[in-house]
Amino acid sequence: MSLFDLVAILLTLAALFSYINHKWIKLPTTIGVMLIALVMSLVIIIGGWFGIIEKHYAAHAIGHIDFNLTLLHGMLSFLLFAGALHVNINDLASQKRIIGLLATAGVVASTFLVAGATYALTHMLGMNLSFLYCLLFGALISPTDPIAVIGIMKRADAPKSLETKIAGESLLNDGVGVVVFVVVLGLVTGEHPLSATGIAWLFIEEAIGGVIYGLAIGAVAYWMLKQIDNYQVEVLITLALVTGGYALADALHVSGPIAIVVAGLLIGNHGRSWAMSETTQRHLDTFWELIDEVLNAVLFLLIGLEILVLDFESHTFLASLLLIPAVLIARLISVSLPVQLLRRRREFSPGAIRILTWGGLRGGISVALALSIPEGPERDTILAITYAVVVFSILVQGLTIGKLIESAHASTVGSENPGT
Repeated sequence: MSLFDLVAILLTLAALFSYINHKWIKLPTTIGVMLIALVMSLVIIIGGWFGIIEKHYAAHAIGHIDFNLTLLHGMLSFLLFAGALHVNINDLASQKRIIGLLATAGVVASTFLVAGATYALTHMLGMNLSFLYCLLFGALISPTDPIAVIGIMKRADAPKSLETKIAGESLLNDGVGVVVFVVVLGLVTGEHPLSATGIAWLFIEEAIGGVIYGLAIGAVAYWMLKQIDNYQVEVLITLALVTGGYALADALHVSGPIAIVVAGLLIGNHGRSWAMSETTQRHLDTFWELIDEVLNAVLFLLIGLEILVLDFESHTFLASLLLIPAVLIARLISVSLPVQLLRRRREFSPGAIRILTWGGLRGGISVALALSIPEGPERDTILAITYAVVVFSILVQGLTIGKLIESAHASTVGSENPGT
């Protein structure tokens, strides 16, 4: 099957499922598309058990798609830039301490907490994953996914400060999480030496290098945008920034996700204010919103179809059920500590810890990272567990976060007006 045929099938299914969802199911588009794809995949699997449907052909087609390459070295740069483009840097600066702590110390703390829980539970079930592989799972599942989070938070009507915290954290901890994953993967494969100096240098090269590089390419794009007033050319410049910038980041061994987020924030704020006409702003926003919607639909379709190529054994399924709450508890602890630490200096929205915990959705990035682990039984186990956590996160947490925010807001209003 050619690349064009695959793209045609995915876009057709995404359009069809989006139509069905919009017409009858009426869930948020990304969740609706994933749910329909998941149901279709389960029908194919069950039909295959009874010999009614040839599962082999569907699984073979999905197996041809390199999810890791498609997302991490294809879609991700576009989706991160589109998300960062609409984040107000002043709002982000006002929440810089809590966002910084959640995106760095929070990710590292969650990584170790999840690793410890995974090591204990898998050994209890006789699966015997080594601690390094458990740490690898902790690193890939701890960052919240900006692709899943930002779209859902837009519809959840959260207080502005809380929305900024969740969106800002998800944009930044994604890059930090990928760097932590790369460090641990290097230890697993033996590519990087197990030394504090080696790990620290790799982290500095990827993370700090990504920030500096992102500022550099963002500044070049900003300068070019300021020189002209032609929205077609300016849109093309932002496309070049995202594609060329991400590709060069890979070649320079700095974090592409961090670089694109930094560049997106620069263009979306300073570029929007001082380098674009109103016409350019309107066309640029429309273009990147469309890119965001289309790629999101395709990505969540792929997540729903990915179950066709997974192999869930009984002990893996049980481990997945046990690790879903374990991941949530790790998220609760890693959120609670920074919030309690900063609570003496500033106020937080009512129910902030609960909402930050439940709103920390996992998505396609976790699945893509799991797929990048070298072939072996450990990879199959981690991939299956990751998939279960991601599906629960998107379907259950994604569909109920709005209700949780409403409940927190209602309880606040009730406490302010006890007589009503």
